[in-house]
Amino acid sequence: MANASEVIDMSTATAAGGYSATRIARRAAWSLNALFWAAFAVLEGVNHGWLAALLAAAFFIAPDLTFLAGLRDAHKTEHGRLPPRAVPYYNAAHRALVPLALMAIYTFTPLAWAPLFAALCGWMAHISLDRALGYGLRTKEGFQRT
Repeated sequence: MANASEVIDMSTATAAGGYSATRIARRAAWSLNALFWAAFAVLEGVNHGWLAALLAAAFFIAPDLTFLAGLRDAHKTEHGRLPPRAVPYYNAAHRALVPLALMAIYTFTPLAWAPLFAALCGWMAHISLDRALGYGLRTKEGFQRT
């Protein structure tokens, strides 16, 4: 039987890359989530035609267009920092709860337009991929939240 000092806490243990086991597990979960939503978006595009595929692709790209809100101030900010003007738009477009809530509304209302659901799947795929790659929400100053 190991004593308390010999027990390793998996939430603080670090792997070879210096990441905690919790962080690795979280990123792996977001990766699986990204694969799921991307596959679902493709399936919706295949099943419902070119408009569904086009909207899924557009909403996969659209959240990063929020960078354009800070384009005017981009030359004044250091590398890796988002201009503060763009932060509210970026954070709003990168919150997973927004497309999930819209999916729930879509599911439980009589609204039935498949391209809209495909677009929401593309949006969730984008957010999930960002989280899997380590990109999260930003502080009001434009830095990555930790």
